[in-house]
Amino acid sequence: MNQPPANPPSLAQSEPDSDWYCVRCVFQMGAPARQEGHFLYEERLILVQASSFEAAIALAEREAEEYASGIEDSHDEYLGMVQAFHLFSDPGHLAEVFSLLRESPLGPDDYLARHFSAGTEHQQLTE
Repeated sequence: MNQPPANPPSLAQSEPDSDWYCVRCVFQMGAPARQEGHFLYEERLILVQASSFEAAIALAEREAEEYASGIEDSHDEYLGMVQAFHLFSDPGHLAEVFSLLRESPLGPDDYLARHFSAGTEHQQLTE
């Protein structure tokens, strides 16, 4: 895990004249999974304005802890997995906010089935 900056900015405000980052954190949800013996996980992406990757990660991790503890009657847990992406431009219409490159021996259909369509996602499908 990266070391946080010495004086991390407040969660309440962004750093002036700083860059935008999209940060993904992973949580184990306290809500029960649909299938017996399974766990429910959430991958959550937030936009952060910060002066560096380290500052963006520190802010996102603090926000993740608050998010996980902020739901009453749930025992959500931030799992400490964080990934950050430095935006190439300010957020706006059609702006890229996250990118992750992954090498895999899997072909396209198998890759999508393995990483994105395992059948256990809680999502709404559209035609």
